Amino acid sequence: MKVGEALNEFARAAHAPQLAMRIDQHMTNAIPTPIRAGLMALPTVKRIRNQIYHDLGIPPAAMENRDFHCKFDARDAQRALTGTGIAVPPLSTYAPRLWDYWERNLDPDLFRDHSLAGAIKGKKILITGASSGIGLETALKVGDAGGEVVLVSRTREKLEAVASQVEERGGTAHVHPCDLSDLDEIERLAEEVLSEHGGIDILINNAGRSIRRSVARSYDRFHDYERTMQLNYFGALKLILAFLPGMRERKSGHIINVSSIGVQTNTPRFSAYVASKAALDAFSRCVAPEVVADNVKFTTVYMPLVRTPMIAPTDIYKAFPTLTPEEAGQMLCDAMIDKPKRLASRLGTFGEVLYAVSPKSVDIVLNTAYNLFPDSKASKGDGAKPAPAQEKMDDEMSTEAIAMAYLLRGVHF
Repeated sequence: MKVGEALNEFARAAHAPQLAMRIDQHMTNAIPTPIRAGLMALPTVKRIRNQIYHDLGIPPAAMENRDFHCKFDARDAQRALTGTGIAVPPLSTYAPRLWDYWERNLDPDLFRDHSLAGAIKGKKILITGASSGIGLETALKVGDAGGEVVLVSRTREKLEAVASQVEERGGTAHVHPCDLSDLDEIERLAEEVLSEHGGIDILINNAGRSIRRSVARSYDRFHDYERTMQLNYFGALKLILAFLPGMRERKSGHIINVSSIGVQTNTPRFSAYVASKAALDAFSRCVAPEVVADNVKFTTVYMPLVRTPMIAPTDIYKAFPTLTPEEAGQMLCDAMIDKPKRLASRLGTFGEVLYAVSPKSVDIVLNTAYNLFPDSKASKGDGAKPAPAQEKMDDEMSTEAIAMAYLLRGVHF
């Protein structure tokens, strides 16, 4: 019996379908053995292979022995047991116990430190937008883990209040006010931080500006696109370019960009906001391969809708299911611990895949959402007075709209 076949049988018996795999030998044997062995010996191929195995949770040794042929001769044992009434029990009666024992005692992942304290020990973490919402909750969690944070936002008084809370929880906090929409201010901030702290180990680009406005209402509002790009892209980019050299020199660093589920789902009315987040995403994807050898990692967090002050101007969001700032902060802590390339909800990933497979179908679904959810009062711009019927729509949502909001939980419309 081949090891692969044995694993299949064991997985079925242990109710572990994630191990049940069938790989056609013709696929692996299409390349002659000597050539295959030579390719697998190349350092680059080894790194790619091991990374793929790591992402899939497959031990490399399991794949190396996948096609191992093993023959057993049980004739002596069968003769000895004849007439005794002793027989090998069905695999299904004991496989679950073996699987449980492996999960509890032998799984290599058990022995890795999964704590935030272990992940950030001895590191300096800079968090933008730290005075409220997601940034505040992330800073407090870092404080609980005894970490050191550099807090950045516009208002010193608010930052000092957050710093006090962080230190009460056992952490260390430094306050550095900055208007992140002003590139000269960011340059001053970077010089100040590098001078006082010597560098940053983890940069969390959390500060952001969101604008919910249809393109029909944006024809004469080019500044909407400039404002979102200024903060969401150029501001974050300026910080990355300031701290990345030090990370590469120290051969260690982690940059976490808080993006949006809208980048995955292409939601209407958010062309300015999503475009700015997508720009930062594209920059990170292009730069990440350049710094692999320097042990600098990029993580993009495609954040679902979170109940923060940023969404307050849109009244209909009061009826939307959202993440709490605490839950969003935990996502950023998970990113610091595991350092994944991307962190997203299943719905966001599904939307991304569906758009790759059938983009026109997604457009139809999103057009339905566009028609279901009204423009907000804030989207009409300064001085615009809505018609009475439209004003009523701003305050009410249809049953169908509420149903869609709950069905596509976390997506901002």
